[in-house]
Amino acid sequence: MQRILPLLTALVVLATAAPAASAATALYPDLRTLPPRDMRFDFTDTTVIVTGAARGIGLEFSRFFSEAGADVWMVDVDRDLTEESAAAIGAVAAPGDVTNGEDVAGIVADAAERTGRVDVVVNNAGLLRDKMLWKLSDEDWRAVVDVSLGGTFQLTRACVPHFRMQKRGRVINISSYTGLHGNIGQSAYAAAKAGVIGFTKTAAKELAHFGVTVNAIVPNARTRMVEAIPEPERKQLENLIPLRRFGEPHEMAAAAAFLASDEAAYITGVVLPVDGGLSM
Repeated sequence: MQRILPLLTALVVLATAAPAASAATALYPDLRTLPPRDMRFDFTDTTVIVTGAARGIGLEFSRFFSEAGADVWMVDVDRDLTEESAAAIGAVAAPGDVTNGEDVAGIVADAAERTGRVDVVVNNAGLLRDKMLWKLSDEDWRAVVDVSLGGTFQLTRACVPHFRMQKRGRVINISSYTGLHGNIGQSAYAAAKAGVIGFTKTAAKELAHFGVTVNAIVPNARTRMVEAIPEPERKQLENLIPLRRFGEPHEMAAAAAFLASDEAAYITGVVLPVDGGLSM
């Protein structure tokens, strides 16, 4: 995380939102009387496949959809942890390697056979091999790109026949701040996550005709890695975020659920930062 510091740009202090809120209520007086809304999602009879699902925000994506009634397939290379995590939240464990086309095809076929459909894909699987580029081996490069970008391609491609048949589908790809801005020591990861953005926009154009939306999320969540940063340094990083905190995993999952919902049916090709304003 320390390597991010040199690459974060100075944050601009914005005017407070009070005048905008006043203008809005002046135009729409009924806004003053509206109670706070707490959006709830219902994904009953919806089949969701999440990769990189055994831990971190992947686990939170899986939990969020499962609690909203979805049939969730949790994909991860760590068989034991995947089975343990899936059992804990009532999901289906689908151990597998997203870089392996046969594994991916088998998981999609299993989900479709058991539920009759495939509705939502969350391409979250990723891999880090952080090294300065002149120290990065060919194997390191391929491993990072194959998982983060190749896995996104493999699962999306495997689901397209089902999406086309259903005339509906949702693809949510997880990119990264590094994919937008780069980061020292992460040339492979930056290339892969930037590639995810390009793939998202292209797939959105190609699949729109079939009623499929494809969007990406740029998350900034409190994870085990963040928690491991010493408190003074973590505070320093938080101060660079306009909202002055790291996001919670469930906030990342809520964004994914929205993009997967009917309410987001007219949103496609978007890269949504869920990062407290960090990427502004």
